[in-house]
Amino acid sequence: MARRGKKKGRPVSGWVVLDKPAGMGSTEAVSKIKWLFQAEKAGHAGTLDPLASGMLPIALGEATKTVPYVQDGAKIYRFTVAWGEERSTDDLEGPVTNSSARRPSEAEVRALLPKYTGVIMQTPPQFSAIKIAGERAYDLARDGETVDIPAREIEIGRLDIVEHAADKTVFEVECGKGTYVRSLARDMGRDLGCFGHIAELRRVEVEPFTAEDFVTVSELEAARFGGKTDDDTGEEAPIDFDAIDALLVDTAAALDCLPQVAVSDDAATKIRLGNPVIIRGRDAPVEAEEACATARGKLVAIGAIEQGMFKPKRVFAG
Repeated sequence: MARRGKKKGRPVSGWVVLDKPAGMGSTEAVSKIKWLFQAEKAGHAGTLDPLASGMLPIALGEATKTVPYVQDGAKIYRFTVAWGEERSTDDLEGPVTNSSARRPSEAEVRALLPKYTGVIMQTPPQFSAIKIAGERAYDLARDGETVDIPAREIEIGRLDIVEHAADKTVFEVECGKGTYVRSLARDMGRDLGCFGHIAELRRVEVEPFTAEDFVTVSELEAARFGGKTDDDTGEEAPIDFDAIDALLVDTAAALDCLPQVAVSDDAATKIRLGNPVIIRGRDAPVEAEEACATARGKLVAIGAIEQGMFKPKRVFAG
């Protein structure tokens, strides 16, 4: 029987709320963070295009179990639409496919906003990660194929004009899971009869995280290496991980949307073994489809509460 390989890396857990720079891909960012922390596991909660900057929440270790809750959270983007050109990728990366000399007034743009607010149907871009017959749409698009991507329901909480100029408009949008900002630019340009594409895109918030949680690659590198180098090789020398670990956001922060139940140490031990426990306390919920149990402020498990009994579904290491 083959032996199971020993896990590589440290069993570090928590969230890195990365301020991703433009030009860096999401997968590249995850690899960089995983290396800096020397983490066993890492993953992100929602792709951010390489040309976009801003918030890319990256989960390490046990925090990867909470990724779906962050993916489902509301997001806020600030973006600039350049009017007059539509591009194959709906951003600056692709070639121009349609153009117009017409430019919309601020009043025309503002009058259009109600159409893009609330629950609407949206067709994702040709260059997107949507799977078509098992293949990513962007792979098919790069091969020159035009694919039929069905429209899907999304929710826009608000869409505001931040600034308007002759040939561009800066917007801020709060939206739900699955929204493509590039599609907003494309569709608004068509409705206005002038075409449009994303010239700049920044994700400023992913619920439950805010700009106060932001950390940059440079800050992480400074914490990880302390600016020290090895005199013999000229390479940066590793130091104590305490400084970089201090920049992590606690795993439980991703579960602020769930009811919180405090349990005793004994109950926590039972829960981590997969056993249900009775929830005690005057304010404890009797029923909940999902809730999280904590002990001494540390996350123990996600589970359901049925008739005053917490039943674990996903447990976390102590």
